[in-house]
Amino acid sequence: MYSKKYRIFIWITVTMILTWVLLGCASEPPAPNTNPESNPSVNVHGTPFALNGVLHVTDGKLMNQHDQPIQLRGMSSHGLQWYSECIRDSSLQLLAVNWGADFLRLAMYVQEDGYLSKPAYFRELVDGYVGKLLQRGMYAIIDWHQLSPGDPNYNLDAAKEYFTYMSAKHGDKGNVIYEICNEPSGVEWSDIYEYAEKIIPVIRANDPDSVIVVGTPNWSSNPSAVIGNELPFDNIMYTIHFYAAAHGKDVRDDAGKAADAGLALFATEFGTQGYTGDGKNDFESSNAWIKLLAERGISWSNWNFSDDGFSGAVWLDGTCIGERWWDKNLKESGHWIKDKLSNPKDSWDI
Repeated sequence: MYSKKYRIFIWITVTMILTWVLLGCASEPPAPNTNPESNPSVNVHGTPFALNGVLHVTDGKLMNQHDQPIQLRGMSSHGLQWYSECIRDSSLQLLAVNWGADFLRLAMYVQEDGYLSKPAYFRELVDGYVGKLLQRGMYAIIDWHQLSPGDPNYNLDAAKEYFTYMSAKHGDKGNVIYEICNEPSGVEWSDIYEYAEKIIPVIRANDPDSVIVVGTPNWSSNPSAVIGNELPFDNIMYTIHFYAAAHGKDVRDDAGKAADAGLALFATEFGTQGYTGDGKNDFESSNAWIKLLAERGISWSNWNFSDDGFSGAVWLDGTCIGERWWDKNLKESGHWIKDKLSNPKDSWDI
């Protein structure tokens, strides 16, 4: 038989091992350090907005306050009516500090239980986000996420109301970019032009200088349709949207043609999957796109910062409610886009 002292030793050893195993299984890794003042690698005064200031467009390029061309890289929210719980103080700090995002695109759907269902509520929601982004030195894209129906003129009165309010509320902040029609479809550029002619003056009445981004035909995948019929306003950009598994060389060539013609482009939405934001990731095509955008200095925003069930959402289901912003909760596309945002980091020569 074992001695009493030996049995006690065995009991203590086994207990310690079981406790270590149980605690290891039950506990989560520590949350990432998202406080810039406690992270010595972060210059709290070197934020994207602090360095670049109010943006403008010159000769088809997005320029900063020092008249230097820049490329912004950021994320798009999912529809705020569905996934506002993913845009919290903690996740905004994560994007700003750990991921190095320059901006967040605030996707305000119009139909689909969005703005038209509760205008005052959604205006207040976006107000809060713009302020929180400004506090973190990030830009905010105020996106009128018109999707269905595809004709932006269908929501003209509501768009006038929204952008009158937003430009009056935020036009003096300097960190705002307006995206006035997300993905027009089933219409020609002339129809979008007609809409933009009515919305841009509404914004300019309150905010004469900020950048305005205008959608292009075929779900914003055809910017070359604008060539020769550009809008007669300053600081205007045009969208190029792509989903890499569905939009390859032909759409890249169209974007290149538009850029060659002197159009200022902004890829305010792209995904690494098919055009539904779901399915298998095509990282080869995605990398070809990222290369083109870098070469052309075209800013971009990835769809989307949420935990929905599609492969295009960066987080696994349940991440947002629990604020579990750990790398182990990233989907395949989430790991990829985090790397693209932070590696290499922005290198503005200012």
